Amino acid sequence: MANSHLDRGGEDPLSPRKRPRQRRSAATVEVILDGAARILEREGLERFNTNVVAAVAGVSVGSLYQYFPGKDALMAALVRRDAARFAAEVEAAVAARPGEDWREAVSRLIAVAVGHQLDLPNLARILDFEEARLPLDEETEAAERAMLAAIIGVLQRGGEALAGLDLVEAAADLISLSRALVDAEGRKSVPDREGLSRRLKRAVFGYLTWEADAESGLPNLNPT
Repeated sequence: MANSHLDRGGEDPLSPRKRPRQRRSAATVEVILDGAARILEREGLERFNTNVVAAVAGVSVGSLYQYFPGKDALMAALVRRDAARFAAEVEAAVAARPGEDWREAVSRLIAVAVGHQLDLPNLARILDFEEARLPLDEETEAAERAMLAAIIGVLQRGGEALAGLDLVEAAADLISLSRALVDAEGRKSVPDREGLSRRLKRAVFGYLTWEADAESGLPNLNPT
């Protein structure tokens, strides 16, 4: 399939000019991305340009352009790195532990969602916006499908506790519910991590308790 966002010279403005093949080159790319992330977290999009990123990263602009053709390629690399790290954290969170209750995996997922948004809230908010702006739809959709599958896998461990629940619908609802609460907290000048975790657990487990009981014809009006 042809790439729809090639520039006039045939170069993809969202892809690195070259892939680092040696450890030193890979380290240079990471330094550049770390510098870009620091600028976005501390100063926002207003100061985000290749000259400033190079200066903060301690590399020449020429070195930066060896890997990234422009700001959008740099931003896309940040989005992709962030998505890869989040996916790895989700994978670790949903991994089954011998003898544990499924609720523990859900709690770990909640902790991952909170940390991902609030560890660096300004950066997270900007990357969310830029992910939607850049033509990364296919990658975003693939990540959404993987997240949905991970949550469904955890809910399947609920057995009788979640009997009758439409797991696909429930997983999709939990993603939307969690994203709304987490994004809203991330926009606050002083986010409340502990409060968000508590409210998110209440919302998630309340949803699952209500839905499971409703399927049995006995809705729980006071989920715990």
